[in-house]
Amino acid sequence: MSNIPIEKMTSMLEFAKLLGQQADFEEIMRLVIHRASSLVDVDLASIVMINPQTEHTIKTIMRDDGRMDEARYHIVQSSIVGWVHKNKMTFVSNNIANDSRFRKGLFKDRAVSSAMCAPLFSSGVDIGFLALLRIQNRDKFCDADASALEYFAALCAPFLDKAHKIKAYFESSVPDSVLLKKYESSGLLGKSQPFVDLLKATESAARCDVRVLLEGRSGTGKELIARAIHQNSERRDKPFVAVDCGAIPENLVESELFGHVKGAFTGATTDRKGLFEEANHGTIFIDEIENLPLPLQSKLLRVVQESEIRPVGSARTKKVNVRIIAASSNALRQVVDAGRFREDLFYRLYVYPIRVPTLVERREDIPMLANEFLRKFAAQQNKKATAFNRPMLHFLKTRTWTGNVRELENFVERLVTLAPETKEEISHELLPGEYAVEFKKQGGEGQRSKVPTSLKDELDAFEKTVLEQALLHNNWNQSKTARMLRISERTLRYKMERLQLRKPAERCQL
Repeated sequence: MSNIPIEKMTSMLEFAKLLGQQADFEEIMRLVIHRASSLVDVDLASIVMINPQTEHTIKTIMRDDGRMDEARYHIVQSSIVGWVHKNKMTFVSNNIANDSRFRKGLFKDRAVSSAMCAPLFSSGVDIGFLALLRIQNRDKFCDADASALEYFAALCAPFLDKAHKIKAYFESSVPDSVLLKKYESSGLLGKSQPFVDLLKATESAARCDVRVLLEGRSGTGKELIARAIHQNSERRDKPFVAVDCGAIPENLVESELFGHVKGAFTGATTDRKGLFEEANHGTIFIDEIENLPLPLQSKLLRVVQESEIRPVGSARTKKVNVRIIAASSNALRQVVDAGRFREDLFYRLYVYPIRVPTLVERREDIPMLANEFLRKFAAQQNKKATAFNRPMLHFLKTRTWTGNVRELENFVERLVTLAPETKEEISHELLPGEYAVEFKKQGGEGQRSKVPTSLKDELDAFEKTVLEQALLHNNWNQSKTARMLRISERTLRYKMERLQLRKPAERCQL
């Protein structure tokens, strides 16, 4: 263990405690994948569970920031899993394409450069495998990476085995319909599969008193998720305190979080409690944590490790019992790699990761959300509007909402404000100038009766829309977009050129 950094070992021990509080097999699988991807910092990860009697695969989960083209990497995964199953030992390769353990040319045209795979043993029997892949132009795996994976696999195997056996006898998960109804009162609306998966993770996080890290674009509802976790936890009767690190001047962050004593600085005329002290015995939600200055990160690390704070200007510390739910609009692992966030703090916060999907990923939920916003704002403004007409609803559902749910909500509020007091149906005639232009480009009110100019033109328009939405979802990262659409980067670039699809000089930053 000596070659494994202490923060990684501490993170593994915390993770073991978390797994001990879980009984849902699917959720344990999800947590193991996320933690493995972060522990060794890889692009692609998969967990393969097998039936020890038949040796057939019974469950596979693959991950690549929430999406994975499983077919593209199936040969690599199945080959290394087969090798580990046969040899009963961990597999490591930093040049998978030319690895002599496999037939020459087997991995031709595969984007993977390095691979690791460790067996999952329980009671001396193979129950599965944990495979980690890095794509081209990434660092090589080192001895510490292999050791970390082996220890992590050994730690996780008993929990996976136990949860899977329990599932064989009991169906313990809450029905989707019950889950959706339960979280409506928290303002969480939807019915799409990504949204249901989010609620399942939220439900599981609420049952255990550990740190949570929410990662999702701006406007996706991370604070609502944090509040829902708190409201359904054992701390529900204690304070919930929210703070946005991006909205507080850097010189005031420490005082805001930890408080100060009288005379600590100019203007400090009295003692003042910080947000951590206000949240004592409850939950603190730290949004946009990637904006926390580096000097403050070390002080937050001390709070996490020692459960104590030191107000600005004070020589004494105070004990606090606070659950931390942190949130980031960017993948925090990437912020660590860029040198803007402490790795030891990252591992301390990355105990229960939950990825919050974008509105593009849960497009099916847009009509429900839009109608709920319409009901709310019509009541607030004493308007009679109760519905959107069909072309308007189509526009809402097909538009790319770069600001996610928050943008959709603000947009509906604006429409209600523009609507006449007695108008019952919101139609496209109310659209402000820039949106009216967008509406016409989509086909406008004549969508249903519109006569296509040619099949090629219609297909091109549809293909351009799909490509643009995928590029927006991946921040115009062509490599990730190609994987998401299951096409090569070369094909993607060709289509972008043919359809004159280019990244805008300026676009909304999420």
